[in-house]
Amino acid sequence: MKRTTCLMVVACFLVFNVVAQPKYEFRAAWIATVDNIDWPSRGNFSTESQKAEYINLLEMHKRNGLNAVIVQVRPCADAFYPSQYEPWSQWLTGKQGKAPTPYYDPLAFMVEEAHKRGMEFHAWCNPYRAEFAIGKSSIAPNHITRTHPEWFLSYGGTRYFDPGNKEAQNYVVNVIRDIVNRYDVDAIHFDDYFYPYPISGKEFPDKESYEKYGNGLSLADWRRSNTDSIILKLSNAIKEENRLCRFGISPFGIWKNRSQDPEGSDTKSLTNYNELYADIVLWLKSGWIDYVAPQIYFEFGHPRAAYEVLLDWWAKHSYGKHCYIGLGIFKAGTNAAWRDKTQLPRQIQAMRKYPEIQGAIYFSTQSFVKNPMGWNDSLRYNYYKEPAMIPPMPWIDSLRPESPDVVSIKPVDTALRIEVVRTGVQTKKIKCYRLYACYNEEFNNNNFYNAQLIGSRFDSGDSCVFFAPLRNDRKFVRFYVTCLDDENNESKPYPNWPIKLEAVKVDRLGWTLTKEPNAVANN
Repeated sequence: MKRTTCLMVVACFLVFNVVAQPKYEFRAAWIATVDNIDWPSRGNFSTESQKAEYINLLEMHKRNGLNAVIVQVRPCADAFYPSQYEPWSQWLTGKQGKAPTPYYDPLAFMVEEAHKRGMEFHAWCNPYRAEFAIGKSSIAPNHITRTHPEWFLSYGGTRYFDPGNKEAQNYVVNVIRDIVNRYDVDAIHFDDYFYPYPISGKEFPDKESYEKYGNGLSLADWRRSNTDSIILKLSNAIKEENRLCRFGISPFGIWKNRSQDPEGSDTKSLTNYNELYADIVLWLKSGWIDYVAPQIYFEFGHPRAAYEVLLDWWAKHSYGKHCYIGLGIFKAGTNAAWRDKTQLPRQIQAMRKYPEIQGAIYFSTQSFVKNPMGWNDSLRYNYYKEPAMIPPMPWIDSLRPESPDVVSIKPVDTALRIEVVRTGVQTKKIKCYRLYACYNEEFNNNNFYNAQLIGSRFDSGDSCVFFAPLRNDRKFVRFYVTCLDDENNESKPYPNWPIKLEAVKVDRLGWTLTKEPNAVANN
């Protein structure tokens, strides 16, 4: 039976004149922990201070309209959580292997705090970096470089897992499997560091592995096959542990140059395919990853890699998966182009012209702290003024949750108290309840898509209460209640009201609450 009951109130909420914005848009920032780039601040080894600092960063991002954070929890074969595989990170406690004092689990804490604020948490892991600065990094006795030194190669002052070593690959997969199994992360996120960026005049020292495992492939094809191999293994492991957990990659912004392949972009730069041995297009085509976040840290008109060129290219090469553009807010003020206050706003505007682009990720969090070029204000008061839902991924889960029920509606002072509960037939986990109001004065124009979001409640369990403020101008308002599941699918509006709504007259406010038995919510 269609749930078509509608609530009409002769009243009105405060309405803002805002520029139309996407209802669905991924809006995130990276929080880098390696070398204390973003969190925790260098030398901050206090549990309570770390918690407060992280919460302050979340609150800043929330004010700016972001709905997700991508937090580095495994920067260097170490852990920002208790792990059976890897020691505590030196950037958390000052010494690798040393637990926080007083003890806490940072990953569990960070996930919980993000979800409280209606923000997704993507666990960002570096696949192969194992010792950040050889001879300078803090290395615990049980670190994998000590227990399996044969798995590692040194290059440019950093120690890496040998990507061609299958035992090393399986170890990394087990580390990620453990995270997905034990924590309520919304996604696993990998950045652009697979094979390291090339250093002029220095060859990556994997000759021995190549001679042992090359199997007749060219060196470049063999290296790419190694990267393909671990991506496929990771994809399978993540979905085996939690089919709803997403897998995303943030590659360098260029797959191939057109001079190397007709399908490449009109750019002149190093590439994922040829220098980093990462065939991101293959992973998208094969469905091994759920989203791609190309790092397009270039300005409009860049001579070798123009933002507009790469934006257009990625929009046409995401192969049905989500594409979130990596934006370089950290470049503010670094050259003439990035001293232009319109650079970032124009990039957002250009991005929104492509339906194949579902959002943006900003590098990185500390850049926001200084509000460069006033861009925090641009997001908060303009581009992200209205909250957006994270786009669902139908290939993971396309089933809508059941509409919630409303068990109580009554006036309280100058507000309407609306109590919402999880319906008894609901089988999905609900992460959010949403309340909309429709301001159309024509009785028959009862269209949910004309409604304005006036409130969201996250982390509210099986029920929540909305207080909808009322005004005295006696305009018609119709209310809609929906819920979101963990995969961002929104229910249809309007439950079948489990209670009979009687007409209520409140003389002081001069408004009437009634039930509309014949209204239809278009959806």
